[in-house]
Amino acid sequence: MKPLQVRPLEASTWPDFADLVERNGGVWGGCWCMGFHPEGVGRGHTPEGNRATKEARVRAGTAHAALVYTEDGTCVGWCQFGSPGELPRIKAKRAYEATAPTPPDWRITCFYVDRGHRKMGVAAAALAGALDEIARLGGGRVESYPENTEGRKVSSSFLHTGTLALFEAAGFAPERKIGKDRWVVSRQVAAA
Repeated sequence: MKPLQVRPLEASTWPDFADLVERNGGVWGGCWCMGFHPEGVGRGHTPEGNRATKEARVRAGTAHAALVYTEDGTCVGWCQFGSPGELPRIKAKRAYEATAPTPPDWRITCFYVDRGHRKMGVAAAALAGALDEIARLGGGRVESYPENTEGRKVSSSFLHTGTLALFEAAGFAPERKIGKDRWVVSRQVAAA
């Protein structure tokens, strides 16, 4: 595979992000990566409304992601991150809050990789790009909530929170389980 490039999600890269989401049917039924934001998705939300809300957040600087591009400039994936205030909704939140220490400075909540580019290192590039952006934005303690897939087969289309192995390879330490296969992992990121 040719080298991948990573750029932050911002007003200038919004069209690339929008193209990726539109090529993939709105992603998860029209989520537009809004599921972890305060607005959420589901009842009362439409794909068009999710798109408009996501774009407004991007233009206001209250939505963050690292976008991954192929050599020809096509956006093929992302890793979403943000403060707990930007991304208050997480998987297994009740279990998380039952044992939650001090909130992190940043959360990494989801990944998406274009169907034709899965298992090619896009998620790893997106995670590295998100960590670089977090460093540029001041660094701090970063948490995420991946699944442990060791010893079981899971479709990559369902691993939107990433895998435990992916995060461990990027220097994250597992802290505690918050579900049968879900972990809280964290890492300190120095300011750039």
